[in-house]
Amino acid sequence: MSPTASRPDLASARVGVIGGSGLYSINNLESVEEVSTDTPFGPPSDALRIGTLNGVEVVFLARHGRQHHLIPSEVPYRANIWAMRSLGVRWLISVSAVGSLREHLRPRDMVVPDQFIDRTRQRPQSFFGDGCVAHVSLADPFCPILSEWLATSASAEMPVGHHLHRGGTYLCMEGPAFSTRAESELYRSWGCDVIGMTNHTEARLAREAEIAYASLSMVTDFDCWHDDHDAVTVDMVIGNLKANATATGPILERLMGNFSGERPESPAHSALANALMTPPAAVPAATRERLDLLTTPYWGSVQA
Repeated sequence: MSPTASRPDLASARVGVIGGSGLYSINNLESVEEVSTDTPFGPPSDALRIGTLNGVEVVFLARHGRQHHLIPSEVPYRANIWAMRSLGVRWLISVSAVGSLREHLRPRDMVVPDQFIDRTRQRPQSFFGDGCVAHVSLADPFCPILSEWLATSASAEMPVGHHLHRGGTYLCMEGPAFSTRAESELYRSWGCDVIGMTNHTEARLAREAEIAYASLSMVTDFDCWHDDHDAVTVDMVIGNLKANATATGPILERLMGNFSGERPESPAHSALANALMTPPAAVPAATRERLDLLTTPYWGSVQA
């Protein structure tokens, strides 16, 4: 099947949006229903809100909770992605705050990155284990089709004084503290463009859950490497977040317009097809049941 062809099982799938720092709701989301759910990996960050945006069913989740009470290492990433998948999400947009590691990526600009470097240390990054092995490909961690749609939508809706940048490497750090100057310069020497604390973990899990993933990374500061830039403060970040958040609604509305027509198949939608290593008969029953949501297309359901 062509990567741009519409698959029958995608026709009724939902689009997910995970809002990061500063984005705790979506403007103009209609017919909203709140869903509190549990998962095999515990509860998500908050209740998920299901509604329609520009005629498309959307599931929204505040990554850090609506009261922003979770530091990046406390975010229940597996529960969040599992909940999205269980509610029928097959495309997922992350809206996130990032620091800039490049002169041309200025505060209040937006970036749609295409690569990652991971520097986290304390996070579960897979649904697998406990007797079941899977190795998904993460060479291209962002869905190129969804990223292009997102970048095109953002470019068309950018406010005056903001700029949209296509491509770039996102350095994912542990947090919650910001970088030291030495770390910031090290990441610049590696060719990284922006720095954040969340997206890599989400992208890795989304790939295992066969969800296409893209990021709208909103620049709030120059990290601490820039000689003419003050040290990063929460007030600075929040001020720029508020300015960027007002631009998010029109971008998401325009993006959803794409989904009202033919829906593209992403390579991510079949990521497990050649990734499952352990024979299903050798997987412990409890693990099989926990993975049912993801593996049923390949192994059948243990409930059948």
